[in-house]
Amino acid sequence: GCAVNGPGEAREADIGIAGGDGEGLIFRRGEILRKVPQEQLVDELMKEIDAMIKESRNP
Repeated sequence: GCAVNGPGEAREADIGIAGGDGEGLIFRRGEILRKVPQEQLVDELMKEIDAMIKESRNP
């Protein structure tokens, strides 16, 4: 999502990102986890996805 609509859209998502000017937010289950520089967004998103997969396998 974008910086304006992303936070609202993320409320319903298991995981997501919202990009802004040179940075973005990582969301998990509607909560903001952290702000990261744009060049790290994909890597940080993938780390969260991997963590969610591991958690689902080991409840």
